[in-house]
Amino acid sequence: MFYIISLFGNSMVLFVVGKEQNLHKPMYLLLCMLALTDIGMSTSVIPKALCIFWFNLKGITLNGCLTQMFFIHAVSGMQSAVLVTMAFDRYIAICNPLRYATILTNARIAKLGLVGLIRAVLFILPLPLLLSRLPFCANHIIPHTYCEHIAVAKMLCGDITVNRTYGLVTALVVIWLDLILIALSYGLIIRAVLRISSKKDHQKALNTCTAHICVILMSYTPTLFSYLTQRFGQGIASYVHVTFANFYLLVPPMLNPIIYGVKSKELRDKVGKYTCRR
Repeated sequence: MFYIISLFGNSMVLFVVGKEQNLHKPMYLLLCMLALTDIGMSTSVIPKALCIFWFNLKGITLNGCLTQMFFIHAVSGMQSAVLVTMAFDRYIAICNPLRYATILTNARIAKLGLVGLIRAVLFILPLPLLLSRLPFCANHIIPHTYCEHIAVAKMLCGDITVNRTYGLVTALVVIWLDLILIALSYGLIIRAVLRISSKKDHQKALNTCTAHICVILMSYTPTLFSYLTQRFGQGIASYVHVTFANFYLLVPPMLNPIIYGVKSKELRDKVGKYTCRR
């Protein structure tokens, strides 16, 4: 049900923004990028997971496993880049509104999206390549519903120091650097808001960031918890790892279009135009 709602909600966002010319703005282009990453991330995992639960099809080829791993982590890295760009978008909208239209054009947003995609591919591609160079031990059971990098690396026979180190470097460069940039953007936004004398303007400025903050918390909290427990939480039960890993792939893609639909009146009205036709 989560997957169906996620597909419907994100597809609706893509359809409505594509059809409505007055929604061809930087903020809605970013929403489309976020919707694409949500669809890509959940589709990389859920169909295979459903095959496990419904048809007991638990097997996966090595190449299939490495391909799934690449897409999951690459799409996750792309989504992180989109969230950083959204934070920058909110910073310009609040701190430099008069130059918003000249700084953040549709072409510039598209270029930033392309940079995020290239970064994700370049950083994630070595992960499956490094795993493929070592043989696997007798135990071929992954304690997950999908091929998570560290879970697969633990099945290798041999020294996986390079794999662990590169995975850590990738997390630092992609996830932690993006979190720092987002925190910096919101630090500057808060400083600008505190300089506004009117409480009404305070509220209006902060309301424009509410949806983005909710999406950030939903996306990064389970990601960081899952990442840290995989590496350092040896005493944590495996079902906790699996639950949080699946939470990250199920819940944010379902809720993201709902959150932005509720918070954006313009988008909400356009969605209503297509869904409430008689």
